Amino acid sequence: MATLRDTAENYGSLTDAEAEWLALLTSDWQIIADLSFADLVLWRAVDDGFVAIAQCRPSTGPTVHQDDVVGTMAAAGRIAHLQKALDEGGIIASREPRWDDTYAVREDALPVIMEGRAIAVLTREVSQAVSRSSSRLELNYKGAADDLLHMITRGEFPVATSVTGPRRGAPRVGDGVLRLDAAGHVTYASPNALSCFHRLGVTGSLMNRSLPRVTSELVHDKGHIDETLAMVVMGRAAWRTDLEANGAALSLRAIPVTIHGDRTGAVLLCRDVSDLRRRERELITKDATIREIHHRVKNNLQTVAALLRLQSRRVQAPEAKEALAEAMRRVSTIALVHETLSGTLDELVNFDDLAARSMRMAAEIASPGVQVKIVREGDFGLIPAQYASSLALVITELVTNAVEHGFEGRDLGTITVTSHRENERLSVTIADDGVGLSAEPSGLGSSIVRTLVENELSGQITWRATGSGSAVELEVKVSEER
Repeated sequence: MATLRDTAENYGSLTDAEAEWLALLTSDWQIIADLSFADLVLWRAVDDGFVAIAQCRPSTGPTVHQDDVVGTMAAAGRIAHLQKALDEGGIIASREPRWDDTYAVREDALPVIMEGRAIAVLTREVSQAVSRSSSRLELNYKGAADDLLHMITRGEFPVATSVTGPRRGAPRVGDGVLRLDAAGHVTYASPNALSCFHRLGVTGSLMNRSLPRVTSELVHDKGHIDETLAMVVMGRAAWRTDLEANGAALSLRAIPVTIHGDRTGAVLLCRDVSDLRRRERELITKDATIREIHHRVKNNLQTVAALLRLQSRRVQAPEAKEALAEAMRRVSTIALVHETLSGTLDELVNFDDLAARSMRMAAEIASPGVQVKIVREGDFGLIPAQYASSLALVITELVTNAVEHGFEGRDLGTITVTSHRENERLSVTIADDGVGLSAEPSGLGSSIVRTLVENELSGQITWRATGSGSAVELEVKVSEER
């Protein structure tokens, strides 16, 4: 997908600063389109006229352009209007509406100023097909839009520190609009905005009331007030914050209105995000519960491993002692997975760290008298949590088997673990420089590995002899969905 800079540079190069300024403008101009009930089109001057490089449709009214205009040239009759805005540096209203198919379109043009120079032209295009009465809401919306458009002609909008986009319920024009004067008094509140504050417990009208004082009376716990709240409700900074009271939550965003750097007021957007915050708290509680469950399972498994260790000390038969040691190692491996899961909220596990710990533990337990060097090549990547235990058990069993049987009668040995990840497929090779492989293993450990690989991981496994030892190759599927 082409970026705004890619599109613009089809018609001439842009500096980094110009590209960033235009990107900031187009990331935040939906507010102006909605306040104006109008389409916005960004034009760039070229040798033979002007070309459209971006457009925005309003969500509060009908669009002028049914088809995208990006990449099209301005009609010959519009070039003089666009050039006049570029030369004179103000908002230039069209003298007469132009006709587009069967309806008239009224157009305003203005320059986009950055650091005192014009780098593009913006048009505001309003369809005359729908007759609008000059309601109080419409007059205030258009007044707020005019304030922001005039800031564009002075290079004061967009604001670099402004928070744009729908992050965690960022409000839009349709959610609620307030206009503030320089002292933070409400000069207009849309019906939706008034409803939002009524949910917080505000009674009566907001008109001519000090918004900082109103919000201060709502918040009972002064020690937990977001430090940005005062700046936002005063309209002093282009920030976002949340206001919670009486079981309701509002998301607030301020856009200061300035004239040559002097703040004259602000446009404040608000949205009721009570349900959104409630669901977030539920998810946080659920995640904390899941982590606690993993932590308790890990503790219980470690207790089981300790009991097996105590039991192995009391038995005399070598076979029973070995069987208990193997069971203890498998339980410890599963406990290690749950320990990893208890420390994260993600459903994906960084398996490289987990594999390194489980292989080191397996080598130490399997044959304490042998110094085993484990060499890692490649990455496992992120593995979905539901496959982590099975894969960890498989890797641990194979490393243990290599240590126990490959290095019998030796003091030193090397195991090389090679992993290759390609999307949802994972290939792993575990090779040793031991005594080699005379036949495919058939013990309990190899049976466990084969069952896990084929049934749990939808893969396949093969054993083979090499010139200097043996190797096990497995290929498994570790996608999030099966």
